[in-house]
Amino acid sequence: MCGAIGNRKSKIANSLRVLCGPTACGKSAVALSLAREQGAEILSVDSMKLYRGLDIGTGKPAPAVLAAVPHHLISVREPWESFSVAEFLRQAEAVIAGCAQRGVPLLAEGGTALYLKALSEGLFAGPGRDQKLRAALESEAAVIGTPRLHERLAGIDPQAAGKILPSDLRRIVRALEVHALTGQPISRWQAQWGQVRTDLDVRLACLRLPRGLLYARIDERVDSMLAAGWVAECQRLLALPQPLSREAAQALGYNTLFKHLRGEMTLAAARTRICFDTHHFARRQLGWFKRLPKLVFVDVAADEPPETIAERVVRAWDVESSH
Repeated sequence: MCGAIGNRKSKIANSLRVLCGPTACGKSAVALSLAREQGAEILSVDSMKLYRGLDIGTGKPAPAVLAAVPHHLISVREPWESFSVAEFLRQAEAVIAGCAQRGVPLLAEGGTALYLKALSEGLFAGPGRDQKLRAALESEAAVIGTPRLHERLAGIDPQAAGKILPSDLRRIVRALEVHALTGQPISRWQAQWGQVRTDLDVRLACLRLPRGLLYARIDERVDSMLAAGWVAECQRLLALPQPLSREAAQALGYNTLFKHLRGEMTLAAARTRICFDTHHFARRQLGWFKRLPKLVFVDVAADEPPETIAERVVRAWDVESSH
């Protein structure tokens, strides 16, 4: 194995090596190989693995893996609770600081683009939440449709609207909320974002597979999850005393399987829909990753073992550090 995680002196007090990539690309296996080789702990950068009970469909590590290699920010919230990117960043930075104090190497792994962006650039200083305003906007969307709210946002802040899908209610509501509370478009607030932070040395390696290979892996993974009891997991979630939070409900595949359990579609149709949606999500992830600062792509071949990929990931981090 070339090099070591966190064993080099740096002018920046805290450093973090990050492994990212689209869903089903094999990054968890590579991160595990790196962690075992280097005696490192793993920081999850996944907005869905942090929810208890969303285990199979989010691809959480097996209990034996969690017992062997310490993982952070996995199963830390109930599925009906909210969890913001600001909360993620606060907890992630506490983990980073704690590992540094203990002299333990830390590796971050995941594919949630906004979390990766927050680690790399921090967060813009926008206003806090206004629950009454959010509820009013969400109720309005239920009546007139989310695309109509998107049209309103386009009239207020065309730059922000151009980056938000007309179906993305959560981000549309946030943009309208920021404008209502501050009188300024969210794009103006975010203009101060996008600068590489100087208080944390973040270096990112991103696994990249040929599209056909990635789609095949996604389909295989969906089949494996279904065979492992994903439908039963969804049945347990539907039986909870409270519904999933808005954030947890965005987990890929769950709402589709809920529809199956309500008799709205066959399991075969649900499986096809989940595969299609996940293909689309993976394409979007790669587009997001390309905009992250200090990122190096590592191209992965079919049947390449995690240990070999791990060696090339370390070299990618070394290349980035020399720039």
